Amino acid sequence: MAGKNKKKKNDPNAGVLATNRKALRDFQILEKFEAGIVLSGTEVKSCKQGHISIQEGYIHVDDRLEAYLIGCTIQPYDHGNVYNHDQTRDRKLLLHRKEIEQLHAKTREKGLTIVPLKCYLVRGRVKIRLGLAKGKNVVDKRETIKKRESDRDSQRAMRNHNHR
Repeated sequence: MAGKNKKKKNDPNAGVLATNRKALRDFQILEKFEAGIVLSGTEVKSCKQGHISIQEGYIHVDDRLEAYLIGCTIQPYDHGNVYNHDQTRDRKLLLHRKEIEQLHAKTREKGLTIVPLKCYLVRGRVKIRLGLAKGKNVVDKRETIKKRESDRDSQRAMRNHNHR
């Protein structure tokens, strides 16, 4: 019984608060970045409870070279009082200057956007994984589905062959 609820040290999903699987389906991820988020106390507590949704979110880099997470929802904290936060406010992202300049330049190109991929904890701090993405069209989505199905079929065939 000991250690049943403990997180494994090398578990890739340890500390993951939210994922954006829709982004992986709708976009081709070209590059990934890690950023911190400026949050209030009740927002951090609510995130740690898993009350965060990044499905509809996107990142905007303004002309002053500041990055903001827009459209992300963090539910109000259960035990928060008058100090509770607005659940859909824009939240500033913490990135290195060169990363922000790079993202700003790339989003000026045609068809590129920045989407949140995953929200997780690193040593008690809420971090977000960003992806510089290019939108997929219907043909690309079909090709992705075909590739995934063929990979699954080949894995199944290998498994069945090894069990004989």
